[in-house]
Amino acid sequence: METIKQEAIDAISKMPEQTNMDEIMYRLYVIDKIKKGREVAGRGDER
Repeated sequence: METIKQEAIDAISKMPEQTNMDEIMYRLYVIDKIKKGREVAGRGDER
C-alpha cells in the first residue's frame, strides 16, 4: 500500500512541468476527496 506522501509525489510527477501551485493543490484536493469517498462507501456510511 502506498503512503499518502508517495501518492502525492506520484500525482505531482505525472503533471506537466508548467503546472502552477494552484493546479497541484487542486489535484491533491481531488485525490483526497476521492479517497475519502471510497472509504465512506466501503463502510456504508452516508456522511
